[in-house]
Amino acid sequence: MARRAYLGLLCLAHIVRVVLHSARAARGPCGRTAHEGARLSTVVMVELPDAALAAEVVEGLAQVEDGMRRAAQAQHELLAETSRHLIGAGGKRFRATLVLLAAQFGDPGDPRIVPAAVAIELTHLATLYHDDVMDEAAVRRGVPSANSRWDNTVAILTGDFLFARASRILADLGTDAIRIQAETFTRLVSGQIADTVGPRPGEDPLSHYLGVVSEKTASLIATAGRFGAMFSGAPEEVVARITRACEAIGIAFQLCDDILDVASESSQSGKTPGTDLREGVLTLPMLHALRSAGPGDARLVELLNRGELTDPALHAEALALLRAHPAMAMARQDTRRWAETARNEILALPDGPPRAAFEALCEFVAERTG
Repeated sequence: MARRAYLGLLCLAHIVRVVLHSARAARGPCGRTAHEGARLSTVVMVELPDAALAAEVVEGLAQVEDGMRRAAQAQHELLAETSRHLIGAGGKRFRATLVLLAAQFGDPGDPRIVPAAVAIELTHLATLYHDDVMDEAAVRRGVPSANSRWDNTVAILTGDFLFARASRILADLGTDAIRIQAETFTRLVSGQIADTVGPRPGEDPLSHYLGVVSEKTASLIATAGRFGAMFSGAPEEVVARITRACEAIGIAFQLCDDILDVASESSQSGKTPGTDLREGVLTLPMLHALRSAGPGDARLVELLNRGELTDPALHAEALALLRAHPAMAMARQDTRRWAETARNEILALPDGPPRAAFEALCEFVAERTG
């Protein structure tokens, strides 16, 4: 019963590393589990109501981990090392999880499922190498970023290499896979450009921000669900619904992160609170505060318009004002609305453990910010 209870929990986010020891995995010649030592990073557990489904997803994630490590192999020693750098640091593998869950609406044993999940995760990983260059980030997943450990050129080329490896995998899955990947990559780049440039003159900053989240973050999450359903042979209507649901889930997850960055303490989130405020990044709560500001909000507006808040006293003041502002309730309402959008799509899917798993995910997102 303890084993079944454990498998009834699927880990979906990051921070705490776990080692996968699946009793169902094949044993090697030395008695080691085939996937023993594969690491995933977790912090939040979403309970799956079906132990068999959870076991299948855990095993699938171990195969994805193996596939990512194989894909990171390169002839040049430095490229092989830099490609493995962030894989070894762990990560959510959230997108791969969605591929595996979506595949449950068709044939989850289709041999294209795991390669599709690997390609999705490699694409996501590649964007992290590039993001860290643009953000001049020093740390990623608790280890030095590639650009800080080596340099910007190495980090950019590593990201390019991982994009290429993902494309090579998808080429074996058919022209539809390549086309969808190209469309997704177009959205990713468009979202990053929009984020870099900022709102156009006269454009609503909040609408602009939500568009960035949809393109830059949710597009790849939507493709993850689409690949899982499509390659499992699920009906077209199911594929379409899962794609829409996963995009809404992706938006909701990012908005959750925005809220938690303001609302949570370090002991809860494992991160320094108010990081976006400190860096002068205007996210959902700040944009709501600026849009709805009244005469009594002059000080908060002044602080938010300063840009970076590196002074500890000013940062603490802004964080306290923002936490007490009705903007936080507005941001939570937005997040719940996106989670409900996803849930409405999911409720139209065939009933069973896979649908229940997606419903649990939506409920978790809706409740995550309190």
